[in-house]
Amino acid sequence: MPGAQPTVQPAVFSSFETVQTQQAETKNLDMLLDIPLQVTVELGRTKRSVRDILELGSGSIIELDKLAGEPVDILVNNRLIAQGEVVVIDENFGVRVTDIISQSDRIKKLK
Repeated sequence: MPGAQPTVQPAVFSSFETVQTQQAETKNLDMLLDIPLQVTVELGRTKRSVRDILELGSGSIIELDKLAGEPVDILVNNRLIAQGEVVVIDENFGVRVTDIISQSDRIKKLK
Protein backbone atom coordinates (compact mmCIF):
# COMPACT_ATOMS: atom_id res chain seq x y z
CA MET A 1 0.00 0.00 0.00
CA PRO A 2 1.63 3.25 -1.12
CA GLY A 3 2.38 5.78 1.59
CA ALA A 4 2.12 3.23 4.43
CA GLN A 5 4.90 3.46 6.99
CA PRO A 6 6.87 0.22 7.59
CA THR A 7 6.99 -1.15 11.11
CA VAL A 8 10.45 -0.65 12.60
CA GLN A 9 11.67 -2.57 15.64
CA PRO A 10 15.07 -2.58 17.29
CA ALA A 11 17.21 -5.63 16.56
CA VAL A 12 17.95 -7.86 19.54
CA PHE A 13 21.29 -9.68 19.54
CA SER A 14 22.36 -12.32 22.00
CA SER A 15 25.48 -11.40 23.94
CA PHE A 16 28.72 -13.25 23.29
CA GLU A 17 30.44 -14.88 26.17
CA THR A 18 34.21 -14.51 26.48
CA VAL A 19 34.64 -18.26 26.85
CA GLN A 20 32.82 -18.93 23.57
CA THR A 21 34.97 -16.36 21.78
CA GLN A 22 38.19 -17.84 23.16
CA GLN A 23 37.08 -21.34 22.15
CA ALA A 24 36.30 -20.11 18.63
CA GLU A 25 39.70 -18.40 18.38
CA THR A 26 41.45 -21.57 19.55
CA LYS A 27 39.51 -23.65 17.03
CA ASN A 28 40.42 -21.21 14.22
CA LEU A 29 44.08 -21.27 15.25
CA ASP A 30 44.04 -25.08 15.33
CA MET A 31 42.72 -25.10 11.76
CA LEU A 32 45.52 -22.77 10.64
CA LEU A 33 48.21 -24.85 12.32
CA ASP A 34 47.39 -27.80 10.04
CA ILE A 35 47.78 -25.89 6.75
CA PRO A 36 50.61 -27.47 4.73
CA LEU A 37 53.46 -25.13 3.73
CA GLN A 38 56.18 -25.63 1.12
CA VAL A 39 59.62 -25.70 2.77
CA THR A 40 62.61 -25.24 0.45
CA VAL A 41 66.31 -25.36 1.28
CA GLU A 42 68.34 -23.41 -1.23
CA LEU A 43 72.02 -24.21 -1.72
CA GLY A 44 72.58 -21.22 -3.99
CA ARG A 45 71.59 -19.52 -7.22
CA THR A 46 73.06 -18.66 -10.58
CA LYS A 47 71.98 -17.23 -13.91
CA ARG A 48 72.71 -19.03 -17.15
CA SER A 49 71.86 -18.38 -20.78
CA VAL A 50 69.40 -20.49 -22.71
CA ARG A 51 72.41 -21.90 -24.62
CA ASP A 52 74.04 -23.00 -21.33
CA ILE A 53 70.84 -24.68 -20.19
CA LEU A 54 70.39 -26.49 -23.51
CA GLU A 55 73.98 -27.74 -23.31
CA LEU A 56 73.48 -29.30 -19.86
CA GLY A 57 73.99 -33.01 -19.74
CA SER A 58 74.70 -35.77 -17.28
CA GLY A 59 77.86 -34.83 -15.41
CA SER A 60 77.53 -31.09 -16.08
CA ILE A 61 78.52 -28.86 -13.18
CA ILE A 62 76.61 -25.70 -12.30
CA GLU A 63 78.54 -23.23 -10.17
CA LEU A 64 76.43 -21.46 -7.54
CA ASP A 65 76.83 -18.08 -5.86
CA LYS A 66 77.65 -19.56 -2.43
CA LEU A 67 80.88 -21.03 -1.16
CA ALA A 68 81.11 -24.57 0.19
CA GLY A 69 80.33 -24.54 3.90
CA GLU A 70 78.29 -21.33 3.78
CA PRO A 71 74.84 -21.45 5.40
CA VAL A 72 71.96 -22.53 3.18
CA ASP A 73 68.73 -20.53 2.99
CA ILE A 74 65.53 -22.01 4.41
CA LEU A 75 62.42 -20.68 2.70
CA VAL A 76 58.78 -21.24 3.56
CA ASN A 77 56.43 -20.58 0.65
CA ASN A 78 59.34 -18.84 -1.13
CA ARG A 79 60.05 -16.45 1.76
CA LEU A 80 63.36 -16.56 3.61
CA ILE A 81 62.81 -17.41 7.29
CA ALA A 82 66.09 -18.98 8.39
CA GLN A 83 69.54 -20.22 7.52
CA GLY A 84 71.15 -23.50 8.41
CA GLU A 85 73.82 -26.06 7.73
CA VAL A 86 73.44 -29.24 5.73
CA VAL A 87 73.61 -32.44 7.79
CA VAL A 88 73.26 -36.13 6.99
CA ILE A 89 70.65 -38.11 8.92
CA ASP A 90 71.11 -41.82 8.25
CA GLU A 91 70.94 -41.82 4.43
CA ASN A 92 69.03 -38.55 4.04
CA PHE A 93 70.09 -34.93 3.91
CA GLY A 94 68.69 -32.54 6.49
CA VAL A 95 69.29 -29.00 7.67
CA ARG A 96 70.20 -27.82 11.15
CA VAL A 97 68.73 -24.35 11.72
CA THR A 98 71.51 -21.99 12.80
CA ASP A 99 69.82 -18.61 12.45
CA ILE A 100 66.12 -17.77 12.29
CA ILE A 101 64.36 -14.45 11.86
CA SER A 102 62.15 -13.32 14.73
CA GLN A 103 58.56 -14.52 14.90
CA SER A 104 57.27 -10.97 14.35
CA ASP A 105 59.43 -10.61 11.22
CA ARG A 106 58.19 -13.99 9.96
CA ILE A 107 54.59 -12.81 10.40
CA LYS A 108 55.36 -9.56 8.53
CA LYS A 109 56.78 -11.58 5.62
CA LEU A 110 53.44 -13.38 5.28
CA LYS A 111 51.79 -10.14 4.09
